[in-house]
Amino acid sequence: MAEWSHSVGELVDQLGRLPGIGRKTAERLAYHLLRVPQAEALALSESIRRVRENVRYCETCFNLSEGPRCSICADPRRDATRLCVVEQPRDLMSLEQAGAYRGLYHVLLGRIAPLDGIGPDQLTIDHLVDRVRSGSFREIIMATNPTVEGDGTSLYISNLLSEYALEVTRLARGITAGSVLEYANREILADALNGRQKF
Repeated sequence: MAEWSHSVGELVDQLGRLPGIGRKTAERLAYHLLRVPQAEALALSESIRRVRENVRYCETCFNLSEGPRCSICADPRRDATRLCVVEQPRDLMSLEQAGAYRGLYHVLLGRIAPLDGIGPDQLTIDHLVDRVRSGSFREIIMATNPTVEGDGTSLYISNLLSEYALEVTRLARGITAGSVLEYANREILADALNGRQKF
């Protein structure tokens, strides 16, 4: 039975570690990289290197950034009285693409999931509370994913923020329970933001 060379086998193994990539897909990707011009394949590896060296978390909101602050936090035209709390940077990008929200964000970098060993102290919740304490926010929009863990995280945070004079809302349930913001289309996200309700 024929086998991949050591180098190809190693590439397939590395590609197979990526989320959502099974063995067959990893093999197809490896074969594709072998067929394209060398410059194209090396451009991919160079992009990966640059991302790992240059991209970090924004010191204010924990969005992805190539500088100390992301472009959203640095934009003076954003509504500084509203703060939208999301689980991951990709959720922030989905909401931005909907174009219905012009406030600021806070990225938790996950959600409370006790069965996975993820507690509040492993997220950016303390930083969120510090921002609320020292900021002038009037509304906090809980935009965690509509899952058991996402709802639990929102409830936990809303309880922490209950002592502050602000309104805590959550996205309207135009987003199907159990789904992920990353896969919702623009219209659903816009409806969910416009129809948000008190938490």
